[in-house]
Amino acid sequence: MTVRLCLPWPDKRLRTPAAEVSEITDDIRAIWQDMVDTMDAMPGVGLAAPQIGVMLQLAVVDASDRRDRRILMANPSVLDASEEMNTHDEASPNLPGVSAKVKRPKTVVVRYMNEAGIITRRDFDGLEATSVQHQIDHLQGRMYFDNLGRVKRDMLLRKARKS
Repeated sequence: MTVRLCLPWPDKRLRTPAAEVSEITDDIRAIWQDMVDTMDAMPGVGLAAPQIGVMLQLAVVDASDRRDRRILMANPSVLDASEEMNTHDEASPNLPGVSAKVKRPKTVVVRYMNEAGIITRRDFDGLEATSVQHQIDHLQGRMYFDNLGRVKRDMLLRKARKS
């Protein structure tokens, strides 16, 4: 088990879009395993590779109660999103001690390369959909607080600096 350190905000890599993954290799599988171990140690429901300083479009999600539905994704992208919105409290190990309620589409259809290297589409709903969207934001160099209005975002960042 390898738990990686999460980059502290405002590390520039957290604002840098990650590179696409061309194929699934043993090195990619090892990174995914480290990401799962790190996610479980937080504990969290998802993690994107840039959060641990790996600048590749890799994400892991497991929003199940029993932590037994790991979803490993390379190059995920949202193909479709519902008009119905959900609000969840979101946070990041890169900015510990703060969180915010973020509104996102309740369901999304996501295209990604799975652990076998096969391009697949999957429907996500509820907390799982929120986590997938949160991870995709990280892969694009965005943080969850970028989805807040300016005043709320500034308040959150001020609070984080004090922590």
